[in-house]
Amino acid sequence: MLGISGASGAIYGREIFDRLCAAKLEVHLVITPTALQILRDELDLTQEYFLRDGVTVLDNSRYNTPVASGSFLTAGMVVAPCSMGCLARIAAGASTDLLERAAEVHLKERRTLILLPRETPLSDIHLENMLRLSRAGATIMPAMPAFTNRPKSVDGLAAFIAGRVFDHLGIKQDFSQRYAG
Repeated sequence: MLGISGASGAIYGREIFDRLCAAKLEVHLVITPTALQILRDELDLTQEYFLRDGVTVLDNSRYNTPVASGSFLTAGMVVAPCSMGCLARIAAGASTDLLERAAEVHLKERRTLILLPRETPLSDIHLENMLRLSRAGATIMPAMPAFTNRPKSVDGLAAFIAGRVFDHLGIKQDFSQRYAG
């Protein structure tokens, strides 16, 4: 499952989405309204970009969908990018939409939940919320790409992060160069 929330860094959500589709994996996708605006502003993408075979695009305002229940099995969930507001609501257990509810379900069911916060600098409140989520079982993976692989483009930076996400989901990947020393 993939959630794209309203933070700068829409490229990370798009890259992970594209890689999941390329791997021919079933994708349940939730995009917040603010994320749709940021996808337009940063990447010139609309919701139509995400309408593909094997992809179920879910209405973020509807809770009466299977992903809002612990009985719906997933291999994990990624929120990329994850805004600090979204992260805080997940940390507080106070979901206001489907994306946040699905993330809460992953925590309560002890399933893989990977959050890619996209903010700088970080306040004490941000750090405390991330620590709370880490202690609850989430993986906090700030979108901090490496440069040891000498990326040639912004897409290369996003591919590195997508590769790390795949590694944590246990999905085989060969698109992100590993550090060789």
